[in-house]
Amino acid sequence: MNKQFNINNLNDLEKITCNILSNCSCRKIAIDGALGVGKTTLVKNFCKNLGVIDHVSSPTFPIINEYSTRSNEKIYHFDFYRLNSFQEALDIGTDLYLDTDSYCFIEWPELILPLLNKDVLFLSIKIEKQNRVLTII
Repeated sequence: MNKQFNINNLNDLEKITCNILSNCSCRKIAIDGALGVGKTTLVKNFCKNLGVIDHVSSPTFPIINEYSTRSNEKIYHFDFYRLNSFQEALDIGTDLYLDTDSYCFIEWPELILPLLNKDVLFLSIKIEKQNRVLTII
């Protein structure tokens, strides 16, 4: 697919995430990018567009954050940066979360690639020159 979005400021993210959610039926979204590039900020904007009522923050230490929407749907936000193995991801029940109909946002998805099927939207975010570029892979 390889569609790109230029992110010139934070206001662009709300429009971009709304566009992606409106044009994609995937509820599993894997986000690749370097440390500090804005993966969690991207997830915050997805969650805002989905009506999350909870505070959205990086799950770097808890690994999984669970959020609720105004319509009482559950949304899961993963950050696998601190895990060392695929088995650790299985031990925390990642496969069970991915088997739900809930939205799952996955930062650092490389560790769990065997669990991700064709119904996953892969995004990559990079800094190019002064701005960030979000690519649908």
